[in-house]
Amino acid sequence: MHFAMVFYIISVLIMVIGGFMIFPLGIAFYSGEISSAQAFLQTIIIVMAGGVLLNLFTRKRRGQQFSAKDGFLMVTISWIIASVVGAMPFFLSGIIPSFVDAYFETMSGFTTTGASILPEIQSLPRAILFWRSLTHWLGGMGFVVLTVAIMPLLGIGGVKMVSAESPGPTMDKITPKITHMAKLLWFIYIGMTILQTVLLLFGGMDLFDSLTHTFGTLATGGFSPKNASVGHYNSAYIDIVITVFMILAGLNFGLYFRVLTGNMGELWKNTELKAYLLIFVVTTIIAALPLVGNVYGNFGESLRYSAFQVASIITTTGYATADFDLWPSLSKYILFALMFVGGCSGSTGGGIKVVRIVTLLKQAVTEMKHLANPRGVFRTRINGIAMRKDFVYTILGFVSLYILLLLVTTGVVASAPGNYNLISCFSTALATVGNIGPGFSLVGPTMNYSFFPDYVKWFLSFAMMAGRLEIYTVLILFTPYFWRRK
Repeated sequence: MHFAMVFYIISVLIMVIGGFMIFPLGIAFYSGEISSAQAFLQTIIIVMAGGVLLNLFTRKRRGQQFSAKDGFLMVTISWIIASVVGAMPFFLSGIIPSFVDAYFETMSGFTTTGASILPEIQSLPRAILFWRSLTHWLGGMGFVVLTVAIMPLLGIGGVKMVSAESPGPTMDKITPKITHMAKLLWFIYIGMTILQTVLLLFGGMDLFDSLTHTFGTLATGGFSPKNASVGHYNSAYIDIVITVFMILAGLNFGLYFRVLTGNMGELWKNTELKAYLLIFVVTTIIAALPLVGNVYGNFGESLRYSAFQVASIITTTGYATADFDLWPSLSKYILFALMFVGGCSGSTGGGIKVVRIVTLLKQAVTEMKHLANPRGVFRTRINGIAMRKDFVYTILGFVSLYILLLLVTTGVVASAPGNYNLISCFSTALATVGNIGPGFSLVGPTMNYSFFPDYVKWFLSFAMMAGRLEIYTVLILFTPYFWRRK
């Protein structure tokens, strides 16, 4: 493996993150937040100095080509180091005095999980709140995609890196050059950010709140500068705008490129898109029905709150306009089931992903057809194309590892002193591995993760990263085969 090349790229990455800290630094100076300004300034100096030194020591090897192993190692290490760098302003400012908590908050931000250890949010300095939300926006599209977009010198190695960071089942190239693809994805991301920010401004939010909520929406993250999340505004217009953009963020971003280039035919034949929208519509209606008369006065109001919470959970955003932990059992069950689903492949959402679930269900139907007619020839088709067996096996392997990580994470949480109930333990695992944020009971939408002991927070940070990088990228580093020389 090319360790020098790995750390050369990481040096560029941490300097990019340090560069983005200029924005909260400016807010700190503008708002007169001296301690926050000092923390960001110290972090920028440390990060830039460290990045330059690392860059100088490793740049002689920058022309080396990446292997698949290099890609997996670089991506995993970059997310770990990025979270250390991102945690420094929280820690140095004294806002989060425990580095474990600062690291947890940052990893939650970068992985777009939205799980927080902060019991009170609105009183925090605006610069800190802005950086907290900006970690979502940066992590949503992915550090590696950002790095590839600004580093054409990576060449073909960029493919290995993007594939390692986004190893979903349909991570197809939408242009011949990976650098061009990364730039296009970021242009689309930025364009949607500007559009949602403007729409929220029309709804009465100020620029700061509009930007921070847009960061959390498009990254499907969920950090809000308000204690009551989006419910603070009690606005049907704001609820609708954020609901729509959460659903849009849960779509495959490659579809936006094809739509912009006039290839509308891709939409009508995309199996995952149709399944995703169908799940959203059906579950929204089912979850709304028990709310009528029990929680809200009419079906329209019930539909509004149901749609928002369903969109938030299926896209793994984590925003809330209601304490759904108090909803009727059927409505809570719908949200619990959606925690296993996630958004589309190629989106900023987490979870298992709709295409994997659809593929496994179709394969199950195919197997039943074989049982009924052993001599028949049947194929599992996605987007009208017959799927290869190895594609299905890869998905089965992913789902198996996903469930295993859920069970292990549940066990780690359950091992903590405090005798937490099983619902809290399992929904904590679901919320972190699936990058959702809020769960049920002790980690419900009005609660936080501050009460967990440090070792649980470290493991949950690992679980969030593994879930964001879709299991294989992280767990492969723990196999003896990965470290063997050919």
